[in-house]
Amino acid sequence: MRLRTVLATFTAGLAAATSLAAAGPVNANPQQNRAKAACSHSVSLDRFSDALDKTTYDGTFVGNLSALAVDRDGSLAAVSDRSSLFRLDPRTLRPAGVVPLADENGAALDSEGLVVDRDGTRLITSETEPSVRRYGQSGVLLGRLPVPDALRVAPAGRAVPNGTFEGLTLLPGGRTLLASMEYALSGDAAGTVRFQTWTRRGGEFTLGAQYAYRADAGLGVPEVRATPDGRLLVLERGFTAGVGNTVRIYLADPRRATDTSGVENLTGQDGVRPIGKTLLADLVTCPSQGATAKQPQPNPLLDNIEGMVITGRSKGALKVLLVSDDNQNAVQTTRFYFLRVRV
Repeated sequence: MRLRTVLATFTAGLAAATSLAAAGPVNANPQQNRAKAACSHSVSLDRFSDALDKTTYDGTFVGNLSALAVDRDGSLAAVSDRSSLFRLDPRTLRPAGVVPLADENGAALDSEGLVVDRDGTRLITSETEPSVRRYGQSGVLLGRLPVPDALRVAPAGRAVPNGTFEGLTLLPGGRTLLASMEYALSGDAAGTVRFQTWTRRGGEFTLGAQYAYRADAGLGVPEVRATPDGRLLVLERGFTAGVGNTVRIYLADPRRATDTSGVENLTGQDGVRPIGKTLLADLVTCPSQGATAKQPQPNPLLDNIEGMVITGRSKGALKVLLVSDDNQNAVQTTRFYFLRVRV
């Protein structure tokens, strides 16, 4: 099915979802509703849902969600970092299927990023090594992509544990795949993370260019998504005990950035142009819409937001769905956020 048809199907399904469990309060004045929903001039919050929080499906805990993708049939795919791949109903978010994931030895993954390729193949990152593996719809392992040695977790490379491939996206045209590291490599300047690409050649992905991206102080990059024009939505996130989460959405443009695949250490040196970025919204400014938090948060709406996907368009804006990873923790929440983003 063509991507335009898939997005239209998914958008229609979301539009029909008029009664989600945690929808915000309704105001009789539409102008006031729009004003209250604004997070910034570029981002607005339609609603949120806690419907899947601390639930199970077919004996599998529905949580630990790290990434989202729109499937070819318009349904929503969601991967957990405990090696489960869910199929969700786009209207209700209820699970409609689940398959387990494993590596070549049958071991569980720390699965973080997700792309549904044009043939239905699932491309999934694991931040343990890190890796990008290819899976069939039934969860059967089909292969894996090459990874530069420097991006491997020490001592094999210079990456820090739990700081590797978090985000994954396929650029328009389907020829370039991009993965975002969450944190800087040892030897790179703090906050400077690497974005690795692969180029499709003859049906296989081979290593491509690499770029530098400067995250805000104290934040990492848990997700990245390509926009229809080839730019990127980048999610930046951090957590401070006793304070809560910081979550920001940036618009980034890699098209004029320097290829850093041959640069051993990124320290802000001349001649290296990082990916440019523009802040779209700090989600602390979003209306809480009656949300509650189980631990201190600067805005009770916030949680450990980790997944992001573009689901379609509406009135000149991108429809963007976020999800938080509850870490199967009593004080965190599996929460979905329905946004409209103007780029």
